[in-house]
Amino acid sequence: TLVSGTDGVGTKLKIAFTMDKHDTVGIDCVAMCVNDIACAGGEPLFFLDYIACGKNEPEKIAQIVKGVADGCIQSECALIGGETAEMPGFYPVEEYDLAGFAVGVVDEKDLITGKDIKAGDTLIGIASSGVHSNGFSLVRSVFTITEESLNTYYDSLGKTLGEALLAPTKIYVKTLKEIKNAGVRIKGCSHITGGGFYENVPRMLPEGKHAVIEKNSYPIPPIFTLMAKEGNVEEKMMYNTYNMGLGMVLAVAPEDVDKTMEAIKSAGDKPYVVGKIENGEKGVTLC
Repeated sequence: TLVSGTDGVGTKLKIAFTMDKHDTVGIDCVAMCVNDIACAGGEPLFFLDYIACGKNEPEKIAQIVKGVADGCIQSECALIGGETAEMPGFYPVEEYDLAGFAVGVVDEKDLITGKDIKAGDTLIGIASSGVHSNGFSLVRSVFTITEESLNTYYDSLGKTLGEALLAPTKIYVKTLKEIKNAGVRIKGCSHITGGGFYENVPRMLPEGKHAVIEKNSYPIPPIFTLMAKEGNVEEKMMYNTYNMGLGMVLAVAPEDVDKTMEAIKSAGDKPYVVGKIENGEKGVTLC
């Protein structure tokens, strides 16, 4: 079965423009597409990118494509082509948009559909690298996006604000493959993107099943704490917009928990047991 994903980087690009750093947004673009494919149980085969810009500056385009290539290497996916469109008068000279799509493959029997999820199954979260590539319109309303503010060092972050915000989205393809190779059947998988926990977790659930996630079961990255404080953003809004430290949430049978945790660690990622499945109305409770 072929599975596909398409996405862009969104307004995170505004941070890249302000910092004049363009070599990581390509990773974000690939990640947003291939993580969705991995979420369905697939392995990405190939990727194509689309860059639209006000002025084609070869050095800048080369930096963007380098990031795309890095993302493809991380996800063992071929970059087979793309399109660069120069659109003067439509985009400002120093701005561009970046989008892409990927196609992957999976044996029908290995599709992750969520249909077999049952009460008592365990939810495992895999750590994110930060804000990933969603909710940057809110980020931009919380922080003043200037070169000066992005270059401000925060002790709580251990880096500058710009570095924390531009950290590329984690690619989970190899990790999910590692879990599959360990002989674990992932029953459900949710890529925590736009809409945070409240919109993404229910997507993997069948009718009559409810996910319960414990907020204190894993560490929340300091960038989210800082954002909530600086912008006075209420907690529910944060969990409804951001990954809050978990880029993927998986549902597995209780007897597969140890194997799953080991596989995630051996792939170099950080796993946390974050909750469980109960009978009830399809949805998610954060407690």
